[in-house]
Amino acid sequence: MKLLQSLQDDGISSHAQIRLLNNTFIRLVFSFSAVPCVGIPFAIWIYLLGEPLWPIISWIIVYLFCALAIRLWHQRYQREAEKEDAGVILNRWLPHINKVAFVHGIGISSLYLITPQINNFDFFLLLNISIAAIVAANATHLTPIISTFTLFFFACWGMLNIGIIWRLNDVMLIVLMLNLLYGFAIYRHALSSHQFFIQQARLEEKSSRLAEQFRQAKEEAEQALLDKNQFLTTASHDLRQPVHAMGFLIEAIIHKNRDASLTPQLLDLQQSVRSVHLMFNSLLDLSKIESGNVSTATTHVDIGTLLDSVITLFREEANSRGLSLRTWRPKRRIAVMGDQLLIRQSLINLIQNALRYTQKGGVLIAIRPQKGECLIEVWDTGVGIADEEKGKIFSPYYRPELAWKIDSAGHGLGLAVVARCAKLMKVKYGMRSVEGKGSHFWMRFALYTGEVKAPENLNAYTHSQIPTRYESLSGACLVVDDDPLVTSAWSSLMSTWGITVRCAASAEEAFAIIDAGFTPFAVLCDQRLRSGESGFDILKALFERLPNTSGAMVSGEFNSPILQEAEQEGYLVLRKPLEPAKLHALLSQWSSC
Repeated sequence: MKLLQSLQDDGISSHAQIRLLNNTFIRLVFSFSAVPCVGIPFAIWIYLLGEPLWPIISWIIVYLFCALAIRLWHQRYQREAEKEDAGVILNRWLPHINKVAFVHGIGISSLYLITPQINNFDFFLLLNISIAAIVAANATHLTPIISTFTLFFFACWGMLNIGIIWRLNDVMLIVLMLNLLYGFAIYRHALSSHQFFIQQARLEEKSSRLAEQFRQAKEEAEQALLDKNQFLTTASHDLRQPVHAMGFLIEAIIHKNRDASLTPQLLDLQQSVRSVHLMFNSLLDLSKIESGNVSTATTHVDIGTLLDSVITLFREEANSRGLSLRTWRPKRRIAVMGDQLLIRQSLINLIQNALRYTQKGGVLIAIRPQKGECLIEVWDTGVGIADEEKGKIFSPYYRPELAWKIDSAGHGLGLAVVARCAKLMKVKYGMRSVEGKGSHFWMRFALYTGEVKAPENLNAYTHSQIPTRYESLSGACLVVDDDPLVTSAWSSLMSTWGITVRCAASAEEAFAIIDAGFTPFAVLCDQRLRSGESGFDILKALFERLPNTSGAMVSGEFNSPILQEAEQEGYLVLRKPLEPAKLHALLSQWSSC
């Protein structure tokens, strides 16, 4: 009979069955401890009636000893449950617990039979109600395992009905009928309660499985993010090397060029290299934002200049697709309060998103000051967003249905990054869109009310038609780098400025050059060398030999612990690709020292 079987047929694991067994056992222990308290009021009643007390007192004492014994037994069960397999514990202990429940049921109903000397209907009626209440309470407490309650119920209720037939005469039939109906109701409740426990166990198991799946997925995602960052750390240097070299070589060519007809093309080439530089920075910035390792630094940002630098990244793409890419802003300089990195990354993602899903027409980026605030808007004439999808558009990895039809290469991260940037800066953001007509995205910043000056690195972002001419310098410089293309670029550029350059690919070569009498006023040392040597260690060793020499680390690495250590110790760290203007300014400063 299923009611007397174990829980294996309920379709839950052995661990879930053990949890139900634990609940049943604990409540059985409590029931044994509470039942003697029920006998005390009836002992007082018997005393008031002047009847002998020894039967019920004996019953109470026996139950107290049983309560103590079952508590000790339960402690033994707990010790074994910690060491043994769940299936073994279930098979070993369930039959014993069922037997104890059966004895417990007989023990409770025996209270009805040990007072035969009392011929008081009220006494027996109240005793019957009390026993029924105990059984009804256990219809919830003992039903995690239905076999345990079944044995307890039939033992207790069967003895109780026998006592009714034996003790009650005139009203026996009425009381018996009511008792049977009440017993039926109790048992129906017990079955429902058991199903509740089983369903709860199944839900807990499902929740545990989902939690484990989520944990594994989270770990995999975190590992993928770490792998990606590690890849960027490793690849960033190698990717930046040729861009770094091209920037220096182009600057050297522009300096030596005497053909005016070539100047526009050379400047366009220079701007293209700068655009690649900005794209590298954007890629790394995005990686930082996605990993949650971005600390905001709120300051005033010249939003117009920043917008100009971003527009250069997309101008060629818009032209090649026949799209207009326009900006609108006041003639005066406008500064907003925010983090420059996060604002730039937000603009890049908004413009990129607008261009990606615009097939005809164009994109307009507007800067609009409004009563102490500044509204940055990106308008497009693209496919738009359906009403039912607008609430999900800023969610990670979500892409509208129309987006998949136009471009299947996206990942749904662009707008999610915008939302994250806005939240990090604590600025409002939003969108409006009409399906088939276009979209309007916006971010609202606080205006900076102080004086707005032109940024020092403005020439790094503007596209001038006149090449920059640098003052001539003098002196010598030592470059430690093992990439021939890069060292050639260093030499070509600095030689045009009048600087004598010697290059070394290792510490041994660098020391040999110094020992030969070469005395540079500046040392520029790359961190990652193919020999495995640390550029930072080489730089410190060179400074010990050349105490009056200035210098810096130069690297294209991303998130390098060694470079972070160098910066913490007060060493200057320059990131590739290095702007010629910045290099010239540093060399001018060092040569004058």
